[in-house]
Amino acid sequence: MATNFLVHEKIWFDKFKYDDAERKFYEQMNGPVAGSSRQSSGPGASSGPSGDHSELAVRIASLEVENQSLRGVVQDLQQAVSRLEARLSVLEKSSPAYRATAPQTQHVSPMRQAEPPVRKAAPAAEDDEDDAIDLFGSDEEEDKEAARLRAERLRQYAEKKAKKAVLVAKSSILLDVKPWDDETDMAQLEACVRSIQLDGLTWGGSKLVPVGYGIRKLQIQCVVEDDKVGTDLLEEEITKFEEHVQSVDIAAFNKI
Repeated sequence: MATNFLVHEKIWFDKFKYDDAERKFYEQMNGPVAGSSRQSSGPGASSGPSGDHSELAVRIASLEVENQSLRGVVQDLQQAVSRLEARLSVLEKSSPAYRATAPQTQHVSPMRQAEPPVRKAAPAAEDDEDDAIDLFGSDEEEDKEAARLRAERLRQYAEKKAKKAVLVAKSSILLDVKPWDDETDMAQLEACVRSIQLDGLTWGGSKLVPVGYGIRKLQIQCVVEDDKVGTDLLEEEITKFEEHVQSVDIAAFNKI
């Protein structure tokens, strides 16, 4: 009866086996715990140090390989620097300044350098050499060059301005010239008006326009330059012909 009862009960008889397996799994993952220190001291514990030694050997080998590659890079850099130094020395020897100073340094002996007179003459030679090289030039030469360039630019500007066409302001004027009466010779009156010649004055077309009672006026066109000829000057010149002209009026005035 009791046996049948135990058969139907759910009892975990082999739970200790699963506990031991779980403990061993965590010991392998995280190392042995304090409670299992005695078991770790057995024969199976010798596998840990051998694994550490193998890992250290791998790391040392990788470091040696990296060190060798770095040494190769350093050697390449040293060779590149040496080539650059050789090239720089060649360029310095081929420069004009080095050529100017080279003969002086070759002909001077160590004994002569030790003598006081040669030491006094050395600064003078250096001054002569500086004057001969004169990398920056003197201020006087720069002033002359600047003055020459300024004069050249002013001359070019003046020539360009002279070639450029100057815009002249002009006006078109239509004048009404009235005679005294119907007996005035209009052909003679027009000839008198056209006889006026001024700088900047150009006469144009003309016609006779009836006024009334048989009287006709002269309507004449002209073009004037505003800076040279004005309307007051035209009226004054035309009214000088008193025998033919009674008055002068401006019928139209337009800017061109």
